[in-house]
Amino acid sequence: MLFTKINIGLSLLLLGGLYFSNPTILTDSTKEYLSIKQQQQTPLQKSMARGKDVYTDFCIQCHLATGKGNGTTFPPLDGSDWLKKKRTESIHAIKYGQKGEIVVNGKKYNGIMPPMGLSDEEVADVMNYISNSWTNKSKKMVTTKEVALVKP
Repeated sequence: MLFTKINIGLSLLLLGGLYFSNPTILTDSTKEYLSIKQQQQTPLQKSMARGKDVYTDFCIQCHLATGKGNGTTFPPLDGSDWLKKKRTESIHAIKYGQKGEIVVNGKKYNGIMPPMGLSDEEVADVMNYISNSWTNKSKKMVTTKEVALVKP
């Protein structure tokens, strides 16, 4: 029984790797299965997946893969009290950039984060990703409507 479960697990892992490396070699039924699995994700999970891509493209250079920043110029996102307590200001910073002093977890940061030119959906997605990654957990999903209400 254990041997069968291991074989099934390894098969799924292999199929997933094949799908992402060469999706043309999968059967139609396997593609359909993977599509159904993606459809079963919650709206938050879908947003976070898109947000992870945005984070990788725009944020990771400064805030790092761990979300801990560099401790001097770039503040942490992981465990950030500023991110948790200042939701609108966080959205504003991602949407329009950030300059001037802020205090994160009791430490002052006075750097410049340029505007990234992200759409409202990309801002919402990356907010959902960073608000629910590492040690962060948010109960309320950021929506594109909420982002659209944040003005310069």
